Amino acid sequence: MEATLDHILDVLGGALPTLLTQFGITVILLAIGVFLYQLLTPFHERSLVAQGNSAAGIVLAGAVLALAIPLASTLATSTALIDIVLWGVVALVLQLVTLLVVALVLRGFKEQIERGNDAAALTLAATQVAVALLNAGAMAG
Repeated sequence: MEATLDHILDVLGGALPTLLTQFGITVILLAIGVFLYQLLTPFHERSLVAQGNSAAGIVLAGAVLALAIPLASTLATSTALIDIVLWGVVALVLQLVTLLVVALVLRGFKEQIERGNDAAALTLAATQVAVALLNAGAMAG
């Protein structure tokens, strides 16, 4: 039993720095993505959420999930740090483009979110998550 535990601890000790580095880079990419997302949206999610606007909360939650899903896929399928960074950036760009496309298709969604229209928020969030799942699947190959 002790030899097995020693082996497990050796493997863990060797792999843990890589895991933490890859995870840390992915979290940084997610934070950058959420920051850029908030810059691109025509409304201010955080202030709307602070005012109790559930539609803004739904949109922001959907965005965070939609950004995280393809990043998780990249993290799961890539072993090289440069791979994770490059595909992570591609994933973020695709998700941000999704926001811009939805903004063009759903005219007036800014006002709808600001008014607290949960149906509009769910439509945007679901579209973002759906594209994120397709994005993740495509990257997983």
